[in-house]
Amino acid sequence: MPIPAEIRFADTDLDQIATAAGKIAVFVDMDGRMDTAGRKLNSLTRKALDRLIHSDRFTKMAAGDLAVISYPAGLAADALCVVKLARRPSVAEARKAGAQLAKAQNGQDLTVLAGTTPRAADIALGLALRGYHFDTHKTGDKPAPCKVCFMVADPESVAKTAAPMAAIAEGVFFTRDLTNEPANVLTTDDFAARLTAMQELGLDVEILEEPDLVRLGMRTLLAVGQGSDSPSKVVVMSWNGGKAGDAPFALVGKGVVFDTGGISIKPAAGMEEMTMDMGGAGVVAGVMRTLALRKARANVVGLVGLVENMPSGSATRPGDVVRSMKGDSVEIINTDAEGRLVLADVLWYAQDKFKPCAMIDLATLTGAILVALGHENAGLFSNDDALCAQFLRAAEAEGEGAWRMPLAKPYDALIKSQIADMKNVGGRYAGAITAAQFLQRFVKDDVPWCHLDIAGVAHVKSETALAPAGATGWGVMALNRLIADNFEA
Repeated sequence: MPIPAEIRFADTDLDQIATAAGKIAVFVDMDGRMDTAGRKLNSLTRKALDRLIHSDRFTKMAAGDLAVISYPAGLAADALCVVKLARRPSVAEARKAGAQLAKAQNGQDLTVLAGTTPRAADIALGLALRGYHFDTHKTGDKPAPCKVCFMVADPESVAKTAAPMAAIAEGVFFTRDLTNEPANVLTTDDFAARLTAMQELGLDVEILEEPDLVRLGMRTLLAVGQGSDSPSKVVVMSWNGGKAGDAPFALVGKGVVFDTGGISIKPAAGMEEMTMDMGGAGVVAGVMRTLALRKARANVVGLVGLVENMPSGSATRPGDVVRSMKGDSVEIINTDAEGRLVLADVLWYAQDKFKPCAMIDLATLTGAILVALGHENAGLFSNDDALCAQFLRAAEAEGEGAWRMPLAKPYDALIKSQIADMKNVGGRYAGAITAAQFLQRFVKDDVPWCHLDIAGVAHVKSETALAPAGATGWGVMALNRLIADNFEA
């Protein structure tokens, strides 16, 4: 998989500036004040930096924006990147600045003169995240990873702050890779193999194969995958970094590696995007990787249901009735509402097997959430105000948008079936809500639970602040923060 840029932190050495190759970056305060490194560069470049600062271009720049002086006189570097940044920037401004540096880097080594900038580690994280690229299937020579040197006043302290952020970046990259992979590569077998490989990080990984799922009674999950040649699986990843005997925090992800809609087949236009319908499982995997890499002091279990939804002679039909692991019967009205069938069984198994202290599921579940919230926010549904508030705080702190949506008993009438305990769709209106109401039936009353519908944020067609177009890795940072702030010993 692509790896984050090689970033190191070193003592500031102004004598090296003139001869540094590649590109150099410097930070200038919002009112144009330069630090010691800036004044040195201004002198070396015959006041080119001063001329930029007093230009209309600099005045119009917002916090975190960047301007480039190409081939500056007095420097060996090909370019001088001038970043406008407050003396005490917010986390979002610092990460934006790093992302802008990544875009300007363009395959060259970079020296960042961060000096005493208080959020140098966040700048480095923004640089790492925006530097992601997915070119696994492109031919030709691949560029070597770029080297980035942050010159700072206290490199040991900054490196210590940045270390867990590097684990976050690797977790986000892992999620993005999984979500970007085409379905002929990321089969259910391949997905499971990639998760099993994380045993080398200290995770315990168990794969439940189809005979195991039959024995457990996971009939709604199996109903989704029975039309495919790819075997359905559930993969359980456990990180035991907390106190022995403490109930784990549970993460559950929808892992539909490709979704044709089954017999209720989708239109051809845009169906190629359904390689991302395993995005929820991808986020769970990325979070588990991050927790293992940073040695989190928490007990966390991540469960993902891996299936492929295909039409065939053996596929589930609209109108079929299937009994879940819990024992409830479900009338399948639309085979394209398959994600909730996968989650229903995995949610029940997670509670039955692990008795979690709290549980969050993630799924690219409905187009209805896109209609409601667009690409700016995930839909958040919860049966517990405290857990919901904790997640919203974590998401806001990490700049990952989420918006709480309602759950209420009157919506249950929309999924009432005449021949079964429930049906899997509720019609045109409140589609994201009825999907959440369906899932809530598989959550025990005493288990704090959140459902995250990430259909609008897992994969986007244009770049975001910290990601190129494609998979975003949304949720890895927020869930890592949630666990760190609320569930670590």
